[in-house]
Amino acid sequence: MNNYPRLTILLALAFSLLLSSCSRLGYGVLLWSIDDPPIDSGTVLPVYIRSNIEKIWVVGVPEALKSHKDYKKEIPLTQLEFIGSKQKAEKRAEEFSQYALTYAENLQDGLPIRDNTDNNSRRVYRLRLGEIIKILNVAKGNPPISTTGDPLPGDWYRVLTNDGTIGYCFSYRLKLFDQREGSVQSSPSAQRDSTPDPELDSVLARTWSAEIYSHMINTKRLNIQSLEKQYRFDPGQETGTARIILPEIERQFNYQRIISEGERAWRFEGSDLQMVMRSYTTLAVQFSDNSGARQTYLFVNLPSKIEDLILEETARRESQFMTIYEQGPVFSSNNYGTITLLQTGDFTWTGYDLLVPQVISADTKGAGRINMDLYISPSYEERFNGAFSMMFSDIRSNNTVYFLYALDNQGLRLEAVPEFGIEDVTVMRRSLSPVVLYFFRDTPF
Repeated sequence: MNNYPRLTILLALAFSLLLSSCSRLGYGVLLWSIDDPPIDSGTVLPVYIRSNIEKIWVVGVPEALKSHKDYKKEIPLTQLEFIGSKQKAEKRAEEFSQYALTYAENLQDGLPIRDNTDNNSRRVYRLRLGEIIKILNVAKGNPPISTTGDPLPGDWYRVLTNDGTIGYCFSYRLKLFDQREGSVQSSPSAQRDSTPDPELDSVLARTWSAEIYSHMINTKRLNIQSLEKQYRFDPGQETGTARIILPEIERQFNYQRIISEGERAWRFEGSDLQMVMRSYTTLAVQFSDNSGARQTYLFVNLPSKIEDLILEETARRESQFMTIYEQGPVFSSNNYGTITLLQTGDFTWTGYDLLVPQVISADTKGAGRINMDLYISPSYEERFNGAFSMMFSDIRSNNTVYFLYALDNQGLRLEAVPEFGIEDVTVMRRSLSPVVLYFFRDTPF
């Protein structure tokens, strides 16, 4: 009983083959070469049957091989591109001819095939060391970045795996060859090591950022300068070089492949680097430092892309600045001069002599830019609306001053903040003898 459905399908297929011996669906172009009979990829073949159940095409062999015992041949659906008319198929074969006989051997275990020509795009397949893939065509895209920060040499190619996966792979760790110069079968080691590891695939498919970024998100205090550094752990599937990039350390590890070391743990063969997935969003990376002591660093898979976080924080800062700008944009004080704001975030300040040199450097020319890059301690939120830094543009002084600020109906109150009062991007302490400035908004007549 269990073989009955299969037998029915095979009989139906055989019957259809007999009925269609003199008719065909059209023509297609072979994408992956056949050994028996020997037919090169890029050959135009007549197509007689398509079976979605068996996932095969039934095609005819070329005229020169019609004496072969298999006049018709079954091939996987993914290994032939069905075109339609013979004329269109021949045109497609001509377009494909540049890469028709080109294959590639993978030289880096875990090398990803992606759904687009960008190193940050989704990974659809992880190649094994020695696995053979078919080159379909070259494609435009952004090259991956090397450990030195430079683009890797090579090209993006649209490729086909033996099991039918199609995607894009960067050529830096591929060895391209003509099928007449080498076997299009994957090496025995690649076949032996083909056991899937879904958890490793999941780890390699995600971006692992420094744990400090998670803290920023949780506390809603984003440091754009830190985010732009892209502190992270990069497993280096494209290069065989894993990297740890953090404020306090930057290390790289050359390896041959990634091997399972038990449940949710892996070793980078050829180095002392290991990683353990502590949760779906947390990855522990371990290695020995120069003294031999074992070091562990945590990395997280963030809910948002770094670029989106930067855009979000930039929008918050712009909104906060515009609140001050719309209250002015000109603020004047009898004692401390006049501050004029521009929508761009730039400012000019005249008449600040009483603040020199206690707050403002004597070398300053009185112009610069306001950055809404500071947060305030919750204990200050009742008295102040926020904090900002004023960076004076005079090159010699390179003078930056920090202020807490509060807005009211009449103007702007500032309180100078000492540099030691700032931790990361948050004002945590005020001066013991604060310098408080009040500026009235200039009201147009």
